[in-house]
Amino acid sequence: MRLTWLGHSTVLIEDGGVRLLTDPALRARIGHLRRNSPPPAPPADIDAVLLSHVHYDHLDLPSLRTLGRDRLLLAPRGAGSLLRRKGFSAVEELLPGERTSVGGVTVRATHADHDAQRSLFGKTPALGFVVEGETRTYFAGDTGVFPEMAEIGPGLDVALLPVAGWGRRLPPGHLDPAGAAEALGLLRPRAAVPIHWGTYRQVGMSSDPERVRGPAEEFLRLAGEQTPDVRVILLAVGESAEVAAAGHRG
Repeated sequence: MRLTWLGHSTVLIEDGGVRLLTDPALRARIGHLRRNSPPPAPPADIDAVLLSHVHYDHLDLPSLRTLGRDRLLLAPRGAGSLLRRKGFSAVEELLPGERTSVGGVTVRATHADHDAQRSLFGKTPALGFVVEGETRTYFAGDTGVFPEMAEIGPGLDVALLPVAGWGRRLPPGHLDPAGAAEALGLLRPRAAVPIHWGTYRQVGMSSDPERVRGPAEEFLRLAGEQTPDVRVILLAVGESAEVAAAGHRG
């Protein structure tokens, strides 16, 4: 299984010949946010997109259009009306606990502790996803820590965990480095990749590389102290890592 972090919460998951993309944010500017590095080219041959919630930096319509309006979108229940109204023809809505198949891979929606509202569109649930193919990958979306993470965790190969945000403060329903390290203790994956850090910033905020990298480095330190048996993979934007299935650790 191969993971490529494209910045923010956008990860290309390649497992069992299936290519899944999480929360595509592929633009230099999204609303009042500016990207710290040039945006990536839209990945080709995506089998499905996993949309965790309807906030603008996770459900970005222009980014989705670059992937094609007929691309399969797996979205929270209630978000389908927005997507179909905008011209997307292949939308499957899920609630926590529901499953679907993409190629030979199973995608299961999970709970996320996050308040998701999009201007006049109203609230919809926020989701995480577990992708079960040759490996088991948990994409947390945006979430705070919740006790049921321990039930998601058994048998996970890798967890994609947010560790920061894009503003001067991190509101409830998000993970900071300490929260992500706590989540790691509940999930107990074999490996973890910090995401949702260092990609976008508000106008006026510092783009100094050391400050931008700070939350990921802090998560790396805390995870090493609290869950030293979990391998933390710290990726730069555009960088990939391979994760072997549990039976092929050597």
